[in-house]
Amino acid sequence: MKKHNIDILLLISIITISIFGVIMVYSASYVWAEYKFNDPFKFVKNQGLFLIIGIVLMMIISKINYKIYFEKSNLLLLITVILLILVIIPGIGTVRNGSRSWFGIGSFGIQPSEAAKLALIIFVSKYLSNNNKELKNIKKGVLPILLITLLIFGLIMLQPDFGTGFIIIVTIIGLLFVGGVNLKFFLYLGLIGLLGITGLIIVAPYRLQRILSYLNPWSDPLGSGFQIIQSLYAIGPGGLFGYGFLNSRQKHFYLPEPQTDFIFSIISEEFGFMGILIVSSLFLTIILRGLKIAKNSKEPFGKFLAFGIIFGLSFQALLNLMVVVGLIPVTGVTLPFLSYGGSSLLITLCSMGIILNISRYQK
Repeated sequence: MKKHNIDILLLISIITISIFGVIMVYSASYVWAEYKFNDPFKFVKNQGLFLIIGIVLMMIISKINYKIYFEKSNLLLLITVILLILVIIPGIGTVRNGSRSWFGIGSFGIQPSEAAKLALIIFVSKYLSNNNKELKNIKKGVLPILLITLLIFGLIMLQPDFGTGFIIIVTIIGLLFVGGVNLKFFLYLGLIGLLGITGLIIVAPYRLQRILSYLNPWSDPLGSGFQIIQSLYAIGPGGLFGYGFLNSRQKHFYLPEPQTDFIFSIISEEFGFMGILIVSSLFLTIILRGLKIAKNSKEPFGKFLAFGIIFGLSFQALLNLMVVVGLIPVTGVTLPFLSYGGSSLLITLCSMGIILNISRYQK
């Protein structure tokens, strides 16, 4: 295949939204950072460092032929499985916000489940490109992928991290759909999924509290409904142009840790509808350019890989936005490019590097 230049519009959109994300991490976090660490720049310094590393990695990866991941997919998946096992062992993994999902390195934390998402997408993309004719047979074609996906999901649920696990499941289902799996399979899978979610709620009753608080957050305004109510208080008064940069009220100890899951609420409060429009436009540009790259890829592995990365990104963003506006219960899922979190930002930018490289091999 003839090599071309990378998709410039996609690259500009990625860098723009990532820089805006670091700016908003500072705005959302400086009050809490000064109170807890006596350093208003605590979070933005960490995020800025990861942004610089992430952009450098993205540009390097954009020059590496994506077919190398085809050859190394099994090894990448094996490494992430080992990391997922290690992180749940007390003394090795670090507990944060009730989940043993991190490897602590000084003041930084590395979350292996973020890498697992990408590794599994690469592995499944290779499998689908090699076994496309077998997908009509559920036992031979689809069952192996489901078992591996459930293994990853199970390890992540032991942390526990339902939000990340749910994104992985839906992303792989999306890839199977693109791969041409029979539609009846998805109906059966939906029924099994409902039973599984019911079981997860029974095992961990706090998830039921989240659902009840979603249905009526004002029934427990100081408990399970607190985050959603404070998020709506941030979004509601924003108006057309918002209160202005740094002028959010909800970040003053009303909305808990607003630099993470609920950063979109702060964007809405400070920049109003125009801020929402700009962020949504950048996301749409990245998603549509990514889908176009996937569609135009002449090689099956590149097509599936691009679809998988963009589908996972889209679903994660949609899930976060639905939470902050109160459409679904709180899941603990971050907003790609914008929320505070070094692991998430690094893996997202590396994923975009792969997409940019795939764009080099098409007109």
